[in-house]
Amino acid sequence: MATQHDIALTHALTGIPGPLPPSGVIHVAIPHPSRFTIVGNHLAQHDGLSLTAIGIGVHIQSLPAGSQVGIKALTARFAEGETTIAAALRELETHGYLLRTRARLANGRTVTRTVFCNQPGALLRGGAVAPVAVAVAVAAKPVMTPVVPVPVPVPPPAPEPTPVPEEAPPPVRVPSRIAPKPPRRPLPQPCELTPELHRAASALLADLRRHAPELVLSEDDVEELAPGAAAWLERGAHPDAIRHALTTELPQPPKYPAKIVRHRLAVLLPPPLPGTQELAQVRRTPVTPFQTCEGCDRAFRSPDPGHCRDCRAQYWEAA
Repeated sequence: MATQHDIALTHALTGIPGPLPPSGVIHVAIPHPSRFTIVGNHLAQHDGLSLTAIGIGVHIQSLPAGSQVGIKALTARFAEGETTIAAALRELETHGYLLRTRARLANGRTVTRTVFCNQPGALLRGGAVAPVAVAVAVAAKPVMTPVVPVPVPVPPPAPEPTPVPEEAPPPVRVPSRIAPKPPRRPLPQPCELTPELHRAASALLADLRRHAPELVLSEDDVEELAPGAAAWLERGAHPDAIRHALTTELPQPPKYPAKIVRHRLAVLLPPPLPGTQELAQVRRTPVTPFQTCEGCDRAFRSPDPGHCRDCRAQYWEAA
């Protein structure tokens, strides 16, 4: 059954002048007498922002100055989770719509200050900021601070103007909090995964929950992580040492136990045990000691005491 809104919208379509498009959206535009926000198509149709980021950007732009627009406040307002909202805010920061900085108040407290720009492209082109209130959201007590326009004196025109080439305005760098994450280390693999080695590694992983109740791994997790634990056992690591490396100082609460075990197996992998050749003592080259010549008291190298080369040569010449 059609609602009153459907009936009213159907009657409104009959009043649209001109032929209707054969497909696609049809706009019924009614002017807003109050409570409206002007949003540029550069934001509403941005091809580099997700739909969540565009919606949050429009929402922040419609709020009055001093409104709370942090992750907690937006999560309490909308159905999206903190991870989705945090990612959308980072998108807005990357494209210059949002800027979050740390500021110190007069009482010594450090707060987060959020600034939203409705036209970041105009800033990059060197556009002027209109004398309107700047929406600043502070984590402590929000304060609405209107920006007072400052009159700029206009210099008198020169009697003979000389054409000067126009210089491009300096680019405005918008800080970004998005940094590329380093690639995740692959799970270590043993040289040869024998059935005995696989059985010992699987038993070690399944037994982790006895020592750390938070590390409850599923059968699929144990099967996937068994080669990593087998690589530790193959390198001579004791099961108690492996268990200590995987269960010590766990984050609280550990949301993803399998990811924690995988990360530690890859990052904390010990090197292979050295062989007998690496541990063998390095042979030192024997050094001939110094001797004092019995004829001229000069130092010379020789395994036995006696005379230096010159004294021996004089002896043989005299003979």
